[in-house]
Amino acid sequence: MSEVTLSSKNQIVIPREAREALDVKPGDKILVQVRAGKVLLLEKPKSYAAALRGLAKRIYPKDYLRKERDSWG
Repeated sequence: MSEVTLSSKNQIVIPREAREALDVKPGDKILVQVRAGKVLLLEKPKSYAAALRGLAKRIYPKDYLRKERDSWG
């Protein structure tokens, strides 16, 4: 954990450890999200489609989609 100071221009310096963990370089985009009173810094995906690809596989069983489609017909 690192302590940072908010400047008079409302800016902070992201500590080296955090930059290295996110693998971000000067000019990279970072997403900032406020959740339950906490600020999260996330690396912006190069491609949102690639970042989302495969997420449903963790939620639905392998044959779920085929069985669902068969039930419609």
